[in-house]
Order: sequence, then structure tokens, then C-alpha cells
Amino acid sequence: MSEHDDTPHPSTSSEPLSRAIGERYLTYALSTIMHRALPDARDGLKPVHRRILYAMRELKLSSTGGFRKSAKISGDVMGNYHPHGDAAIYDAMARLAQDFAMRYPLVNGQGNFGNIDGDNPAASRYTEARMAAPAEALLEGLAEDAVDFRPNYDGTLTEPVVLPAAFPNLLANGASGIAVGMATNIPPHNMEELVDGCLAMIRDPEIADDALVDLIPGPDFPTGGVIVEPKDSIREAYRTGRGAFRLRARWSTEDLGRGAWQIVVTEIPYQVQKAKLIERLAELIETKKVPALADVRDESADDIRIVLEPRARTVDPAQLMGMLFRNSELEVRFSLNMNVLIDGRVPKVCSLKEVLRAFLDHRRDVLCRRSQHRLEKIASRLEILEGYIIAYLNLDRVIEIIRFEDEPKPALMAEPWKAEGGAIAHLTEAQAEAILNMRLRSLRRLEEMELRAERDGLLAERAGLEALLASEAAQWKQIGTELGEVRKAFGKGTAVGRRRTDFDEAGEVVEVPIEAMIEREPITVILSKMGWIRAMKGHQPLDAEVKFKDGDGPAFALHAETTDRIVLIGTNGRAWTLLGANLPGGRGMGEPVRLMVDLPNEVEIGHVILPKPGEKYLLVSSDGDGFIAPSEELIAQTRSGKQVLNMREGAKTAVCRPVSGDAVACVGENRKMLVFALDELPEMARGKGVRLQKFKDGGLSDAITFTLADGLSWKDPAGRTRTEGDLTEWLGKRASAGRMAPRGFPRDNRFL
Repeated sequence: MSEHDDTPHPSTSSEPLSRAIGERYLTYALSTIMHRALPDARDGLKPVHRRILYAMRELKLSSTGGFRKSAKISGDVMGNYHPHGDAAIYDAMARLAQDFAMRYPLVNGQGNFGNIDGDNPAASRYTEARMAAPAEALLEGLAEDAVDFRPNYDGTLTEPVVLPAAFPNLLANGASGIAVGMATNIPPHNMEELVDGCLAMIRDPEIADDALVDLIPGPDFPTGGVIVEPKDSIREAYRTGRGAFRLRARWSTEDLGRGAWQIVVTEIPYQVQKAKLIERLAELIETKKVPALADVRDESADDIRIVLEPRARTVDPAQLMGMLFRNSELEVRFSLNMNVLIDGRVPKVCSLKEVLRAFLDHRRDVLCRRSQHRLEKIASRLEILEGYIIAYLNLDRVIEIIRFEDEPKPALMAEPWKAEGGAIAHLTEAQAEAILNMRLRSLRRLEEMELRAERDGLLAERAGLEALLASEAAQWKQIGTELGEVRKAFGKGTAVGRRRTDFDEAGEVVEVPIEAMIEREPITVILSKMGWIRAMKGHQPLDAEVKFKDGDGPAFALHAETTDRIVLIGTNGRAWTLLGANLPGGRGMGEPVRLMVDLPNEVEIGHVILPKPGEKYLLVSSDGDGFIAPSEELIAQTRSGKQVLNMREGAKTAVCRPVSGDAVACVGENRKMLVFALDELPEMARGKGVRLQKFKDGGLSDAITFTLADGLSWKDPAGRTRTEGDLTEWLGKRASAGRMAPRGFPRDNRFL
């Protein structure tokens, strides 16, 4: 073939790229959905978990037997059934042994299998495992043709398609997984409640969803906690298969005497790592996001004990916990998405009723298959027993044939034998083989009686099984009896079966004001030109001499209290908030404001104010645009602050003053002054505002609010206060140009 020959090779084929990728991705997606991520509704297991339990059964690791190395178990699973990484298999097995992850653990572990702090299990060579009792209940009947088997990945062995599952494991232990385009998340439930629900569905297949939820009121998490989801929301979640449950930690108050107390958390929400929870609580203390919390300690041993100390005795414990529920993983929202494989093939989001129905139908199928298998075994055994009985009735002739015939088996089959009731019978091949294999010690008289008793018992059992297979009602009654045995083994009367998760009302969360946590003391806040801030104790004279760094000097000084929120207004119209109690002391030079808030390098602090409740502020840009803002809208909750006054690039915040009176006076850089009514300005939370004064050139110098009847005052160059009573000449409408300022108006164009 030449170098440039484009003739396709006979073994290659071509197809459009979109179709090729589409088909391959669909194959991958189906494999992920069916063989990796979604559990089967019948036994509640994914393939890896099913293969682990089956491999442990093959290794004869019963719940009462010895342990085997986890490496051996995961190696067998990988080599025989699950050709994936042994680390993934071991992680899956370790989770089955974690009592904080599984409501009814399927594996008994010996060694370090991880903990609730989030630490990983020890390596598989250090740990040992065996099946737990619930796992044996899932596997019961596997040897009785209860389920279908399929070849393993290399065709050398077989594995079960699904386990017989004596209890609804999908709901009992829950499941979670992320497939392609779909996911599942099912919380664990209480076994006795699930059995009650199943029995109710057996009695009434058309039972209402609400009646079912009355029997199964909600999840039962292995780590306990308190569900505070409203009842109606739980009903809707179980009816649709989608929803969420709010789950809180369990806590109580410990009295320390003399009015002191502390909160002790004894149960944390499901799937919350304790170590990360402690870190989050410590972060809340450091950032003062929950000011009522002073300290957190982890005093846990085998049980959970997290101690929370309040900042003050006057704090209400319920209010403190309410704030912690809102700001930490002491409360989580566990989502419900019952997306499961129906009959191992079809992914579907099911309601609670549909999931239980899939389990019950599976149990009926298992019961019928096990009964049919037992009938076949009985038929085979009865055939042998009939042969034995014929041999006892004709014992001398049987011995004679065996002693003297060269081929005793055909002779036994050809001989007409006297049977019970005087009838004549011939032995089958199986009967003749069994007689030839019979031991001499079995020829005693007692053995014949035992054979007849065994035959009669098997005949009675066969009649019972045939009646069972012929009657659907009898089948459901038998299933109910089996579920009753499950309830006896794992119900609320057992140590593992008692309900761990309670229900409660969420209650109102009342935010405790930060001022309630801080002792109220007077301070003097000083901000330097270079942006260093400090708080000196007491109300010092604002003109008192204070030390600054070389090249620095005073910019702002004001009297405040430790409970005050101090608002910094930047030249870019953004507001930041500092708490008086959090300011550095006055012994040194203070600390840079830029370490406390996210203040851009190109922005300077233009104004420092102490907004009081009910106050309003006049905010105006150097372009002459502005509005009136309520004081509470100037307070920011985060380090990044909040944008209050919007302006074009190059403009700056010119005015931020408390509002009083009924009029506004503004003066431009062109020394023209305008007076207009205050009600012409809008009240806004944030924005650009409206034009206060029109300028041909330049911008706004200053603006102030005052009472028109009292006149407008300013200080002349000599420091004397001058009042202009008649302002008729400067009165006008907002956004007009105004007139030249009165004689004697300050040269810096400032009212104050």
C-alpha cells in the first residue's frame, strides 16, 4: 500500500463523531447508574456492597465466628467479583462497619475503622472483619434458589443479582450516590417502624401515604439528634420522594453554681465530622459572628461531649443555641431523594409507599422461590425414603442380590418389589443407588421407624408448601410472620433498635444584640490620616495632644462607647462598620483600619460617624448628587462593607451629616449657594440620589440641613458665629444654580 493511500482498512469502520461519542457516553452513564451509584430498591445495596457481603459469606465469616483480615476480604472481592481498586472496596467495607454511619451495621469490625471526627480507618492489613447479624438476615435463603445468579466479570464464578433481604435495608440503612445526570440520598430509618409500615401495607395494600407516615414518622439517624422539620413537610417528602429534613444537635444546660452555666452537646447531626464542627465553632468565636459564645471545648471520649461557654450569664441558652444552629453545622438540612433502581433495571424517584412495595414484592418472590426449591428437595428426599422403605420390606432379597449379583444396580431396578399395602413397585435409579450406598448399621429396626416418621413429616411439609404456593393470602401471612421475627431481632426492645432521633418544634430564633454581650464603657475613638485607629478609655478632650507615628497626624476624633457601631464612610461611597469593643486600645499607636476591613488602597476614609437608631443622614457626592439614608442602612455586616452612595469614576463622597430641620443649604466650588426644602430629597437605602445643585463648572463643596426659621449659621474667618436670617435671595428649587454666597461666607466654602 502506498504512503498516501487513503483506502480504509477492511477491519475499520467510520461513523459520525457525535454518534460515536453519544453511544459511548450513554454506555458509561448506564454503567454508572446501574452498577455503581444507585442502590437496588429490593435489598438497598449497590453492587460493591452486595459483592462484599457475598464474598464474606463464601469465606464463612458469620456473626458468631472468627474475624479475617480486611485485606483478605477486599482481595477476594476484587479478585472474584469486583475488578476495581482494593482501596475503594475497603473504604466501602469500612463504612459498613461504622456505627456512626450505618444505622444497622452490616459488618463487625475489629481495629480502627475510623471515627466521627473524620479520621480514616487504619490500613486493611491492620484491621479484621466479619459479617454482622443484619447482614446474615440479608443473605438468608441464598442457597435455596431465592434469587437469580449471574456470571462474574470473567465468567469463572457466579454472584447474586440481588440478595434475599429479610428486612427493607434501603430505608433501614439509607443510601447516597451520585450517578450521571441523577443522584440519590436516602436517610436511615428505624427497623421496627419500617416493619410496622410493611405489615400495614400487607393488611391494606391501598393504605394512604399519611397513614404510612404515621407509622414511619421520619428518619432515625445513627448519631441521634433532633428533627425539627414540620410534619406536613415530612409527609410531602415521603409522598413525592423528594424533600429535606432539618436535623439539630441534642443539647442540655449544665448548672455550674452561683448563676453560672454551660451548654453540653451530646449528639451531633448525621454525617457531620466532629473535628470540623469544633473548628467552625472556634471560628465563630474568633470572628465574633456569634458574640454570645465565649469558648468551646471538646471533652468527648467514647461518647460526644462538646462544651459551649456563654459570654455572659444573662444570655438565654435557647437564644444562644438558636444563633449557633443558624451559623454552624449544629443544624443541617439532610436532603431526601429516593432515586432507586426498580427491579435492578429502571431508575425512578419513588415515594415511601413505592419503596416498601418494591421490597414486599421482592419478599413474596423470594418466598415463592424458596418454597418451590424446598418442594423439589422434598420430592427428591421422598423418592429416596420410599426406596429405603421398600428395601426394609424386602430386606433378605435385597441382601441376596447385593451379595450374589455381579451388577446389583440393574438387578435391583428390574426386580418387582413388594411395597406398602401389598402393591408391587420398581426401584428408580436414584433409589437403587441410595440402597447400594446405605450403611449396614442403618439396617436396624429403629432406623425404619425414623424413616417412616421423616417421610410423614415431609409429606405434611409438602402439603403445607403446596397450600402456601396456591394462596396469596397465605404467602402474605408468612411474610408477616418473617417480618415479626425481624422485629424481634432488631426492634425497639433491643439495644440497637431503640429510636435515637427525636422530633421537636424548630421555634423562633431571636438574635441576641451584640450590645448585650459587651460591658458598656466610654471610649474616645481616634483615626489618623494614615488610617491607624485606636480607642482610648474614657471621654478624653477631642483636642488633647496625642502621639502619632512620624509623618502621621490626627484625622478624626469622636466620643463613643464600647457598645457603639462606628461607621467609616470611604471616598468611594462605601461604608464599613467597626464595633467599639473590638478596637485596639489607646496605649500604642493602634492598628491599621485596612487589617480590620477590606479597604482598597486607593480609597481613603472621608467620614467617621456613630449612627443612632432613628437617625437619618444626608449623603452627597462631589458631583452634587445625593439623598437621605436611614442610619441602619449605613451599618455593614461583613468585612467587605456595603456600597451606599453610587457615583461616577473620579467623584468622591463630599458630605455625610446627620439630618435635622426642614431645609437644605448647599454651596458649590463656584461659591454659589442654594437653599431648598428638605422634602425635595428622596429617602433611600442606597443609590446615586438626585441632583442638589447645578454647576457650570466645578462641583459641590458642602451641604448641610437646618431649620429655615432659625436661619443659616457659619463661622467667619475670625471664628465668630454669623447667622443669616433672611435667606429669600438663595431660596429656590432643588437642582437650580443658586446665587453667590453671602458676604463673609468662609473662604473654604464649608458651613462648619
